[in-house]
Amino acid sequence: MTTHRVAVVQTGSRLFDTAATLERMAQLTDEASEQGARLIVFPEAYIGGYPKGLDFGARVGSRSAAGRDDFLRYWQAAIDVPGPDVSRIGEMARRALAWIVAGVIEREGTTLYCTALFFGPDGALRARHRKLMPTASERLIWGMGDGSTLPVLDAPPFGKIGAAICWENYMPALRMAMYGKGIGIWCAPTVDDRDIWQSTMRHIAYEGRCFVLSACQYLTRAACPDNYDCIQGGAPETTLIRGGSVIVDPLGQVLAGPVYDREAVLTADIDLDDIVRGRFDLDATGHYARPDVFELRVAARARRAVSFEGEGKDESERGVPGEGNDDGESTGERGR
Repeated sequence: MTTHRVAVVQTGSRLFDTAATLERMAQLTDEASEQGARLIVFPEAYIGGYPKGLDFGARVGSRSAAGRDDFLRYWQAAIDVPGPDVSRIGEMARRALAWIVAGVIEREGTTLYCTALFFGPDGALRARHRKLMPTASERLIWGMGDGSTLPVLDAPPFGKIGAAICWENYMPALRMAMYGKGIGIWCAPTVDDRDIWQSTMRHIAYEGRCFVLSACQYLTRAACPDNYDCIQGGAPETTLIRGGSVIVDPLGQVLAGPVYDREAVLTADIDLDDIVRGRFDLDATGHYARPDVFELRVAARARRAVSFEGEGKDESERGVPGEGNDDGESTGERGR
């Protein structure tokens, strides 16, 4: 059997209320599972939140005390990986008997990362991907990932899955690296709700001859605290992120969505043999490549500011399988 049901979930965080967001995530996971989905993708920064419209009191050459308090509040809403909130999401996956790809704000020390976490249907955390290139003002609040967290993992029965977060999808070298790992299902957690995002998702599906599952947040001002001083104003009905979640097949045809201006669970039945059918005339790192002309090298090892010779891995490097190996690929089997 090569046909399986997948889902993308369009929903928004309860900003700065991680417990409430996790509770809603559990409900939506159950909803997707009841519709038969065994791979479920949630948006970028869903757990921990995407603080759209905040400036964190920053100007060139100065920061404000109020902005530092905003960052503290944001840091407090982030999650540790591994940690109790990760275990909670794992339990959702186990109960649903589904793979889950979830966008989170990950806390390591006092640095935050925009991260995608991969959970198996047994509830285990199988891999993580930290966003390589935060965009514009995101660089103020998020650290940069490195090549040690670029997993494409075996996810039976779906084959090879991976993720690129929001504008990482505009990085040609990253796309080529993912194609080189044989990705068949491309997950794209995002908060980009512009019309052109749809063209991007269809382009990647057609270029990579892979299925693309893009989950975008739908966030209104009502889901934010009263003292959320965003540039869009305080009217509860104001839409901050309007959605646009979509599922696309390997020939660029839209299977579900896009949906705007509401919460939604989108599902589609995908035939994995369509990946092979699509690559008949275009395999970006196979017969359609020219390695005699172009070559891409990927630095797949973790980069740390401080390392101690003669010591084993520190605690922050344990608990997430498949990271930092020479080829940068996670098979989903390590550490189990």
